[in-house]
Amino acid sequence: MARRIRQTIGPLDARQQAVLRAVIEEYVASAAPVGSATIVDRYRLGVSSATVRNVLAELEVAGYLTHPHTSAGRIPTDAGYRYFVETIIDAIPLPAVDQLLIRHQFGQVEFANEQWFRLAATTIAAATRAAGLATPAKPPASRVRRVDLVHIADRLASLIVVLQEGTIRQVLVSTDDPYDDPILTRVAGRLSEIAADRSAVDLERRLVRLEADEPDDPDAALVASVGEQVVRLLRESDAAALADVFSDGLLNVMAAPEFAQSDKLRRVFEVLDNRGYLAELFGAVTRTGHVQVFIGSENRIDEMAEVTLVLAPYGRPGRAVGIVGVLGPTRMRYAQAIGTVRFVGGLMNELVDHLYA
Repeated sequence: MARRIRQTIGPLDARQQAVLRAVIEEYVASAAPVGSATIVDRYRLGVSSATVRNVLAELEVAGYLTHPHTSAGRIPTDAGYRYFVETIIDAIPLPAVDQLLIRHQFGQVEFANEQWFRLAATTIAAATRAAGLATPAKPPASRVRRVDLVHIADRLASLIVVLQEGTIRQVLVSTDDPYDDPILTRVAGRLSEIAADRSAVDLERRLVRLEADEPDDPDAALVASVGEQVVRLLRESDAAALADVFSDGLLNVMAAPEFAQSDKLRRVFEVLDNRGYLAELFGAVTRTGHVQVFIGSENRIDEMAEVTLVLAPYGRPGRAVGIVGVLGPTRMRYAQAIGTVRFVGGLMNELVDHLYA
């Protein structure tokens, strides 16, 4: 779970909030420490530069700002970003024209297709100029939508299982005898009919009865044999806390000056590839049912201490749930990120509603 940073003072007054907001907005835009002169010149707070300097000092003592040793300007701390997210900003909804364009793009992609998840990640990355993340909707038990068999060699075929939520599982299967394309097509069709909407437990029970129920079916043995592989794939899918993570826009994060000439981002990518931490957050976010923000050192993993994750759940508990999100430096446009993942999460709800109507 994320570690919450303890605030060192109570609620900030209006002037302190205005200065903190100015520092964060300016730092997000420029990636440079922010001084009092910049705030007075650009943000028209109606106070003198000396007053702003005093407020900056107060905010630094309180733990919301810090300053690099080489600069008199301030930058936000993780606690400052947390106060900003929880107290000062409101999520910015996507403009109506952008919402219509995104809905149109999703309308061009087949329901329950992996392209939905790829498009979700791409859409978030483009809107936030950070990295977009999306996971397929995960049901309590994986169920089959379709089975395909593709001939590879005389005794080798590719088994492709499309799950109900659109995730694809694939494995090579070997056979004792050579089979041509027509037989494999026929067997795949029979398996699709038998396995449709069945879980691993349901399908296994059906396969046990198959040869006894249809003794004259010449394909029964092959259907049962390949069916066992389908059961295995279903069980593997059920066992995985987080089977797939679709991402886009990682180059946006690489371009951030925080990660220039550094291996920090490589370590972040390794954490994402491992999926263990994201799987942990998956459970936390889908249980709460609302957008959550994990800022810098709030992340339990040290490698994630300089990035922020904004994650929104989608789906229907008890049927299928997934998450969409943004990954970027802590110097992130939080209002846009929260508004974007909330909107895309709403679109993904329609996918789950369509699948389980």
